[in-house]
Amino acid sequence: GSPPVCQRQRLYCLLWNRAPSRDVVFLLDGSDDTRAGFPAMRDFVQRVVETLAVDENKDRVALVQYSRDPAANFYLNTYTTKENVVDAVTGLRHKGGRPLNTGAALQYVRDNVFTASSGSRRLDGVPQLLILLSGGRSFDNVDTPAAALKELGVKVFAVGTRSSDIRELQKISYDPSFALSVSEFTDLPNVHQQLISVLGTVIVKDITFIRAPSRDVVFLLDGSDGTRAGFPAMRDFVQRVVETLAVDENKDRVALVQYSRDPAAQFYLNTFNTKDDIVNTVRGLRHKGGRPLNTGAALQYVRDNIFTASSGSRSLQGIPQMLILLSGGRSNDNVDVSASALKESGVLIFGIGTQNSKTQIFQSGFPKSNVDLFSLLFHIRLVDKSIARKDVVFLLDGSDGTRSGFPAMRDFVQRVVEKLTVEENRDRVSVVQYSREPEANFYLNTYTTKENVVDAVTGLRHKGGRPLNTGAALQYVRDNVFTASSGSRRLDGVPQLLILLSGGRSFDNVDTPAAALKELGVKVFAIGTRSSDSREMQRISQDPSHAMSVSDFTDLPSIQQQLLSSVETVVVGVTTETPKDVVFLLDGSDGTRSGFPAMRDFVQRVVEKLTVEENRDRVSVVQYSREPEANFYLNTYTTKENVVDAVTGLRHKGGRPLNTGAALQYVRDNVFTASSGSRRLDGVPQLLILLSGGRSFDNVDTPAAALKELGVKVFAIGTRSSDSREMQRISQDPSHAMSVSDFTDLPSIQQQLLSSVETVAVGVTTETPTVLVDLETTRKDVVFLLDGSDGTRSGFPAMRDFVQRVVEKLTVEENRDRVSVVQYSREPEANFYLNTYTTKENVVDAVTGLRHKGGRPLNTGAALQYVRDNVFTASSGSRRLDGVPQLLILLSGGRSFDNVDTPAAALKELGVKVFAVGTRSSDIRELQKISYDPSFALSVSEFTDLPNFHQQLISSRAPSRDVVFLLDGSDGTRAGFPAMRDFVQRVVETLAVDENKDRVALVQYSRDPAAQFYLNTFNTKDDIVNTVRGLRHKGGRPLNTGAALQYVRDNIFTASSGSRSLQGIPQMLILLSGGRSNDNVDVSASALKESGVLIFGIGTQNSSREVERIVTDPSYSQSVSEFTDIARVQEQYLSSLKTQLLKAIPITPTVDKSIARKDVVFLLDGSDGTRSGFPAMRDFVQRVVEKLTVEENRDRVSVVQYSREPEANFYLNTYTTKENVVDAVTGLRHKGGRPLNTGAALQYVRDNVFTASSGSRRLDGVPQLLILLSGGRSFDNVETPAAALKELGVKVFAIGTRSSDSREMQRISQDPSHAMSVSDFTDLPSIQQQLLSSHIHMTTNTRFVQTDLCNLCLFSVDLETARKDVVFLLDGSDGTRSGFPAMRDFVQRVVEKLTVEENRDRVSVVQYSREPEANFYLNTYTTKENIVDAVTGLRHKGGRPLNTGAALQYVRDNVFTASSGSRHLDGVPQLLILLSGGRSFDNVDTPAATLKELGVKVFAVGTRSSDIRELQKISYDPSFALSVSEFTDLTNVHQQLISVLGTVIVPTMKPTVKPTIIGKKKYGSVLLHFTFYSRDPAAQFYLNTFNTKDDIVNTVRGLRHKGGRPLNTGAALQYVRDNIFTASSGSRSLQGVPQMLILLSGGRSNDNVDVSASALKESGVLIFGIGTRNSSREVERIVTDPSYSQSVSEFTDIPRVQEQYLSSLKTQLLKAIPITPTGKNT
Repeated sequence: GSPPVCQRQRLYCLLWNRAPSRDVVFLLDGSDDTRAGFPAMRDFVQRVVETLAVDENKDRVALVQYSRDPAANFYLNTYTTKENVVDAVTGLRHKGGRPLNTGAALQYVRDNVFTASSGSRRLDGVPQLLILLSGGRSFDNVDTPAAALKELGVKVFAVGTRSSDIRELQKISYDPSFALSVSEFTDLPNVHQQLISVLGTVIVKDITFIRAPSRDVVFLLDGSDGTRAGFPAMRDFVQRVVETLAVDENKDRVALVQYSRDPAAQFYLNTFNTKDDIVNTVRGLRHKGGRPLNTGAALQYVRDNIFTASSGSRSLQGIPQMLILLSGGRSNDNVDVSASALKESGVLIFGIGTQNSKTQIFQSGFPKSNVDLFSLLFHIRLVDKSIARKDVVFLLDGSDGTRSGFPAMRDFVQRVVEKLTVEENRDRVSVVQYSREPEANFYLNTYTTKENVVDAVTGLRHKGGRPLNTGAALQYVRDNVFTASSGSRRLDGVPQLLILLSGGRSFDNVDTPAAALKELGVKVFAIGTRSSDSREMQRISQDPSHAMSVSDFTDLPSIQQQLLSSVETVVVGVTTETPKDVVFLLDGSDGTRSGFPAMRDFVQRVVEKLTVEENRDRVSVVQYSREPEANFYLNTYTTKENVVDAVTGLRHKGGRPLNTGAALQYVRDNVFTASSGSRRLDGVPQLLILLSGGRSFDNVDTPAAALKELGVKVFAIGTRSSDSREMQRISQDPSHAMSVSDFTDLPSIQQQLLSSVETVAVGVTTETPTVLVDLETTRKDVVFLLDGSDGTRSGFPAMRDFVQRVVEKLTVEENRDRVSVVQYSREPEANFYLNTYTTKENVVDAVTGLRHKGGRPLNTGAALQYVRDNVFTASSGSRRLDGVPQLLILLSGGRSFDNVDTPAAALKELGVKVFAVGTRSSDIRELQKISYDPSFALSVSEFTDLPNFHQQLISSRAPSRDVVFLLDGSDGTRAGFPAMRDFVQRVVETLAVDENKDRVALVQYSRDPAAQFYLNTFNTKDDIVNTVRGLRHKGGRPLNTGAALQYVRDNIFTASSGSRSLQGIPQMLILLSGGRSNDNVDVSASALKESGVLIFGIGTQNSSREVERIVTDPSYSQSVSEFTDIARVQEQYLSSLKTQLLKAIPITPTVDKSIARKDVVFLLDGSDGTRSGFPAMRDFVQRVVEKLTVEENRDRVSVVQYSREPEANFYLNTYTTKENVVDAVTGLRHKGGRPLNTGAALQYVRDNVFTASSGSRRLDGVPQLLILLSGGRSFDNVETPAAALKELGVKVFAIGTRSSDSREMQRISQDPSHAMSVSDFTDLPSIQQQLLSSHIHMTTNTRFVQTDLCNLCLFSVDLETARKDVVFLLDGSDGTRSGFPAMRDFVQRVVEKLTVEENRDRVSVVQYSREPEANFYLNTYTTKENIVDAVTGLRHKGGRPLNTGAALQYVRDNVFTASSGSRHLDGVPQLLILLSGGRSFDNVDTPAATLKELGVKVFAVGTRSSDIRELQKISYDPSFALSVSEFTDLTNVHQQLISVLGTVIVPTMKPTVKPTIIGKKKYGSVLLHFTFYSRDPAAQFYLNTFNTKDDIVNTVRGLRHKGGRPLNTGAALQYVRDNIFTASSGSRSLQGVPQMLILLSGGRSNDNVDVSASALKESGVLIFGIGTRNSSREVERIVTDPSYSQSVSEFTDIPRVQEQYLSSLKTQLLKAIPITPTGKNT
């Protein structure tokens, strides 16, 4: 029977009744020093034994005493009843003796007690526990025997006294947390319960593992020469183990690796998904052979290559990871590091060794091991349901109004906690108090025992304050408590419960944060008093029945049981009975007429099994044939009777053909929505059951994928007329596709379906709802402008529905998405503004209630102007000035009666993205002019067709890429093909592959290209990686790269192949070519670039030059000797590629038009053919110039005429006023001449006009525009010079006449849409506005970051754009009371210098004395005003002593975290400013070191009472420790701190590459210095000698060689550090300007270079170098990074490597983070 303790302790009961058997060994210190404490030790053992279920087949107990030598009192098989064991323990006598040899005792129990002969059942998988009681430090070494016990799998718990060495006990214990300590052994009862809890934790872990429904099992087999004879037995063993597994993609997966010198994977975890395939492969295994045996390398290999997601590991989904090692000999290499790494990553390792192995995990032969291993791995035990886990957060009203009731609230919390099973792996508890602001008393991971939680609750003090902001408190617990960093296990599927006790009505809005909590899956219980608002409580609660009320908090005990019951119901409900939304989609086409009654009956029977209620299961039925039609929605009926009646009354729809794809899309967009009753956003499982009797006539893949993305679980049932593959593609899982011969057979699969549904519904409960578009970090202001004129009366309901569906996809909240609707006809009228509503429900209600406006005519222009002037404004809720994207969606049903050009241009100028949707009555050209981009203009036949492109509009905003790989598969790449394949796989691993994110295609080519798969073939990364792994080399010759490029343009980058170029998704091509093409590559490469494809390439020594011509930019190409060398450059190239991929995501910069600048060049055809049209050309130029703001620092203009040869009429710097330019244009005379050489003219403007000497400001980032007017076809080639202009960043607009070649115009233009045409030049006024619109579109939305290759190494960092996370840590102890106002003022002054915004600088303040407390976090406030207000309102904390160490640890663990707003993972500099007025009472070394490890820059400011050495240790660098006499003197160091801050910020940030002009102080300038050296260095000029490029270039041209010997490079490096990188020589390092040194050295130095090079690097200088064959190795040592060096045979070869080096240099500068100076203490 149960022991008496079962009635008192639930945990004991669990251990008694449900825990598996255990072997427990007590090892007692019996030395002379424990004589007095021995009775207490004996009693302790007796009490623990009382809790065990001692029986031969349950728990067994042994006891050993030790001093100098160990002695067993009894073994595990000595006694088989509890009575006998207790009697033996009671009769124990103290052993005595000295010294204390704990190491020898541990070895003794390993070798003599944990053995089969002594009763140990280790080999049967029974847990082995050792409980050590030790009263002193051991005289011998404990490390080796302790490690041996752990290796054996023994869980060691160690209990010591104050005489013990706690570190020694932690080393001995299985886990440091298993080491416990008491003052004396007489205090053992105090840790008794703690030990039992930890024991329980270990057991539960074991049970959880044993019951795992799935496993990833990897076999690692010794295939060395030494196992040749035993290999057949090993193979049989593997086969037998596999036979016991449930092999399936979603159950058990298996991989196998053989190794000797090197490991080799035979198959991966995702190679096979059937048992037969694995068994057949294992049977066919051949012995690998080889020597020596490197087990360590093999273990590392499986960790890095097998236990990974790409190889099929599901460790990230929490699936147990197991490694079974069969090793026949001792390893030649070290196994400890790699074994530890595997264990650390959570892999369970089982091993079978022979007598030759270093560690024998299983001593017996294979057959016995077989049984043992099965027993250990796969024995299933029942687990008590009571081990459910919960995360429980109490949110307590701590405002002034609850002062008298607070003791009752505290008692209530304590009583509820008493009912929980508080442990790390069971229930966790947190308490938060709030009034005006919330404050966490402790988090879910603060305490792991019930005692600690109860103590903390008992010690709670009332917070006080007003008003009561419940909404802010709910938001706080969502963002700061229900997070992984605070201990929440939500992502592990553990139920999240919030219990709110509130004594009044909230002063702020509770709806949005309450909804956010529910969306997160938190179950909220709200308890209020008579002063509370009961409706508010119900709205906050997860369910209205979870809102409870008492008259006063003293009545809380009366509802305690009710709350506990509700909590228990919810927790069980989360894991068992789950509400479901079930939609039936029935084939109602002509082909199912006879089977329809059976379908109807089937639906009825399934419904009968459901619990149909509003808050449980909901049901909808949709029928479809050509079109779908809802019979009823999820919220139409709320009782089972009503649903059954509706189903019984269903009539067959009829019709043809069968469009299953359209029906799937329909249920996604119209049924699985909140307005139709779907509870998807509340985490309720969404199920679709499809009954289809035939093959679909339309495409089902896209809508099926969209449903899965939404999280809908689809079950498909077909008949023999259906396409079974189609059914499987539609289903959420192929196993969810079922088939009957006829619908009359449906009853036969009913039970199968119900089981699957139940399984899925339970499995879904731990999943976070999937939202189609990932907009977690995105905010948008969305305005709908609806045509409400008389012409749209019939279509208006469809428009209204469309708006509603789009809104359903948004996250409408004040700080996320905002929505406005405006209607117009003759005049516009706002239905509601961006700040009218702050919840989705309110917006949807308002949209639903829209009434058609009516009126005529249709004035779209006036409406566009109206939304610009009245809706996209701050007063109407627009957040444009905060950088929030502004979107306008126009639905227009006709042509406008007024002009739309000017207002459309004004909207674009404002940065508004306009999408225009029209009907067949609309003017598509008008819509394209209105749209932000012509591709944003969409068209439907009628507004009733809007649902068809709804998805197109939504998806066009997703940050995505279409990536195509083009691989040379010709005979010449056969050897390198495996390396190419690996490269592709690694790139794919970095992508976010998904239908709505990144898509991938792959083409191989030789003579002809062949697509391996298209952009729409796969939509998961695993499918792509598996296909890539299985690629076979194509072979063939010759190599036709040109034809392959043309093929991908015509066949891959197309909508039918999955390209989304029309939706604005970036298109990318990655070419790997191993030889020179047999055909022409230029035309097809240009065509790809023209169509907007970004081309990247890798070539070999045979193809690198050709690849450079093909790629979009030379920096996008990489060269290797052979493809087998790809691995060597892979990291560098991937880094560069990643940078470019990120650039390819369109960015919406906010541009202030008032400071826009342009350089505009007109290139006019002055040939004989344009004589009559020339006056019109001249007038056109004049009119365009009139629209510009011509000034030296605004717009500049140049005019060039050409015929046979070009000639500049005037340059960009000839005139600086509009009047002068207009006068010059008016006076233009026609040039004349023939033939027309447009190519030569384009080359001329590139080389002679778009240059600094001619006034071009390209290097300053000013947009460069060329407007070409050409009246005929060119007689020379235009492609090369046009490409050269584009490469330079010039935007070319080409205008031709009917005599021109329109294709030529398009090839010349920057974009084909920039090529315009008139019938004659006299028609130029008709396109003037179009040109100006394009012109504005380009200049206001393109960020120009152009760099001249010669200036790649010269860049500046704009501190204005630097971002920082700044935390102030203030000493709030009693000793700083008088100085606190000065500290507060100091913080305020520093904040005033910052640019506080969400995406710029963030600030947090923490005070501390005995304990730290955050006043506000980095994400609490987003404006400077709010922070200054919060700082001004700071109150001194008070308290003692001063624990600076604890405070530093607190900010590391709680403030410099993502959940508190830290962006350290995004590379944003982390700064901590400590103000401390005294010496710390605790240790500061460890926490200070952990902050530095995290990369936090710590500045410490102390007073005369502080310990300056302590401050220097805390600071990031000793020079960052500052001191004042008193805090009132802080103003003296304010400027000093700001300067040091500035120095630190820049080196910790990636430099922003910015073109600069020397001497432009506004942007920060580039300063140059040259030093020559041989024996001694000599400065030719300093950083402040010249401030123009011309002066420097002239001086460099005149340099003379210095001469002299020997070569002292070390002295020269020291010289530039001490004399050049100084303020007096013009260095601006103190202002944070990057410092760079470029070294050219032609020989080995005569002196030491290491010290001076290190000193330069430490001071933050980036060193680049070029060496010759005599100096290259030394240069590599000197430079900051080996990739920053280049080698040439002789300096005369520099031109040969110049391009390559500059390209490499550019890449490094983009990704390099300059080294921050480090102090001696770091």
